[in-house]
Amino acid sequence: MELQTVDGILFSQMINRGTSNLKIHAEEINNLNVFPIPDGDTGDNMLMTMAGGDKSLDKATTSLSETSEKIANGMLLGARGNSGVILSQFFAGIAKGFKGLEKADTQQIGNAFKHGVKQAYDAVMTPTEGTILTVAKDATNYACSINASTPLEFIEAFIEEAKLSLARTPNLLEVLKKAGVVDSGGAGLFYIARGMRQALLGDTKDIYHQHQIDNSAANQTNQTGKAPLDLDKFTEDSVLEFGYCTELMLRLQNAKTNPQEFDVGIVKKFLEGIGNSVVCFKTGTIIKLHVHTMTPDKVLAFCQQFGEFLTVKIENMSLQHNNLGQEAAGADKTTAAGNSADADDSEETLETRIKPMEAEHKKFALVAVAAGDGIKQTFKDYGVDQVVDGGQSMNPSAEDFIKAFEKIDADTIFVLPNNGNIILSAKQAAKMYEKADIRVIESKTIGEGFAAITMYNAEADNTEEIIEQLNSAMEGVLTYSISHCVRDAQMDGLTLHRGNYIGFSDKKIIATEKDRKLATISTIDKMDFTDHEVCIFIRGKDSLTTETEEIVSYLKKKVPNLELYEIDGGQDIYSYILILE
Repeated sequence: MELQTVDGILFSQMINRGTSNLKIHAEEINNLNVFPIPDGDTGDNMLMTMAGGDKSLDKATTSLSETSEKIANGMLLGARGNSGVILSQFFAGIAKGFKGLEKADTQQIGNAFKHGVKQAYDAVMTPTEGTILTVAKDATNYACSINASTPLEFIEAFIEEAKLSLARTPNLLEVLKKAGVVDSGGAGLFYIARGMRQALLGDTKDIYHQHQIDNSAANQTNQTGKAPLDLDKFTEDSVLEFGYCTELMLRLQNAKTNPQEFDVGIVKKFLEGIGNSVVCFKTGTIIKLHVHTMTPDKVLAFCQQFGEFLTVKIENMSLQHNNLGQEAAGADKTTAAGNSADADDSEETLETRIKPMEAEHKKFALVAVAAGDGIKQTFKDYGVDQVVDGGQSMNPSAEDFIKAFEKIDADTIFVLPNNGNIILSAKQAAKMYEKADIRVIESKTIGEGFAAITMYNAEADNTEEIIEQLNSAMEGVLTYSISHCVRDAQMDGLTLHRGNYIGFSDKKIIATEKDRKLATISTIDKMDFTDHEVCIFIRGKDSLTTETEEIVSYLKKKVPNLELYEIDGGQDIYSYILILE
């Protein structure tokens, strides 16, 4: 007999199966990139977004309201890229539709999906049809129109129309038609829905049994993907030198405090008094924190004054450090604190990570996204307070931004995403962060980011004045990039061949050659130097010194009066980047 309703445990299974099916097809979705360079990452972004929701549950409850809210919060924090953010908003809207429900029948599921579509559309300032938004809307409207009698019938109708809507996306977006692909975000949603269907196909007994198995496996892999710790590395005579890495999620309780008005700064101040490497933020009525401390018991006791724990993880960093010592000398020393170490701590040694850090209070601060050691260092040299690692093909999540905000003590924080696919994640983080006024400056290229930081004046008194200066600095900036082509195509009047190199600006291809140096020189020949006095020349990780010198020499001869700055950027994907200001 088919299931007539969906409760919390079944919904968690639907998310789990949706995530699993998306993982199978992630690379296929990546390859739907409309631009023929190796930067397709929609599949990866959507997968990490779904995984954020899937991993948010150590144990699902039968309450659909509670489970869907936890999943939505996990997705909101893990959302990456435009499609990932829109996907997280879709499921956040679904969670709102399920609010207060222990379980939902088909009509209630349809209403929740409509909430999801509305919230996804509302999250985008100018919604574009022919994207994941259209597929979600069309599929939801059709599934609601057939008066399905069971959740399985509803999802099957959703999948049926999602496939048809996806096939129509090239007729709605010219860029898809030219590239000969369907929308990658819509494809991701289609595969997620097909995975969700798998959870509905099993009988109730199998689903609830599988839930226990999945939880057990999740808890095991959560510990890591590395070899198990050798517990004998911390004996009866060992000294706890590095303390405990303590992480938890706390649900604020009405019986103990006012969850909506609770100041998370109270918790952060306490943590800074008993430990270091503090990350602490509030989303909705949940507080998520990370701290290195000698006394995790004090953390638990203090936090329990305000709520109850959803998850708790405490790891002996001395044990992990001792285990690390048996690996190759110096290898992976930066992750000596184990898998609980934050991703953005990867360049720090254990010693610097456990050293207390005191942030100077500022009126204004600046956060920027960049990839490549040379580019990141240049941003820091120009006064950027925190650089979030990321860019094309490596979009940071909302949580990555929040971690960067946490490291800054400022009244107002300006954010430079430096990529059009990162702006939504930055804005989502800005909405979730409550301890500073976050202003996202919509820089869409690394060139615009460079121009903005050169005009940034932290000593200014007026927020709006700084925003105007940053936006003004980005006007007229041109960014040209050279990368290799990943598929045959006809674009912008040029015949492109896989394996060749292409030069482009703002997604418009202006040059293509078999040879990288020739492609770069051909690009330089077509660059618009009019009214531009400064050129920043950035070499990538795969560039060659002799080749670079020859290109720079050609550039100097072609435009002798140009003020030229060279940077060894170390970035992936783009062999060379040329910025005109």
